[in-house]
Amino acid sequence: MTNKDSRITLAITGASGAPYALRLLECLVAQEQQVLVLISSAAKVVFATEENMQFPGGTEATAAFLQEYLENKGIAVQDKQIQVFGKHEWFSPAASGSAAPKKMVICPCSTSTLSAVATGASNTLIERAADVVLKERGQLIVVPREMPLHAIHLEHMLKLAQVGATIMPASPGFYQSPQTIDDLVDFVVARILDHLGLEQNLIGRWGYSNTSGSTGKE
Repeated sequence: MTNKDSRITLAITGASGAPYALRLLECLVAQEQQVLVLISSAAKVVFATEENMQFPGGTEATAAFLQEYLENKGIAVQDKQIQVFGKHEWFSPAASGSAAPKKMVICPCSTSTLSAVATGASNTLIERAADVVLKERGQLIVVPREMPLHAIHLEHMLKLAQVGATIMPASPGFYQSPQTIDDLVDFVVARILDHLGLEQNLIGRWGYSNTSGSTGKE
């Protein structure tokens, strides 16, 4: 899997929202995207809390762990399709403009990561990878999961939007009449896939699916 158009960096940070990251990973792999996975230390704490998932030590072991997770869900994983890199692995392709995927999603994105990326910090591989995508005029999607937001958070989002990033707060809609938590997760993941230009059948399209009730507009 060496086609640059089928590569994407998925950064997972320490905000609440582990189910969003897992579902997005499932969908990316199912669509034969090669995924460079970057997981912060805080994200591992969140996964243990929200998913009772304990990541093993080492990047290769983590990649094998994620592959086994997906295969247990019936998703075929190709060789080297999931690659995991450590926080200071500066020789990762994601760290260089000459090798990094042109697309990156930070899902979920903590306000700490939001701040670092907005101010151009590159103290970790996640921060450097985001900086690379921005400087190379690639596509950066940021999925914050925090509320309420104070002025500093909003200023950081504005700054990133002004340099081309797409800010997609994890704010699921309800017009699809969700029945489960998975339905709410799918709503957010579907919108991310839309912006990545990838196919999705997680939710129906507005105006093309059966929706009922008022839109709230007269």
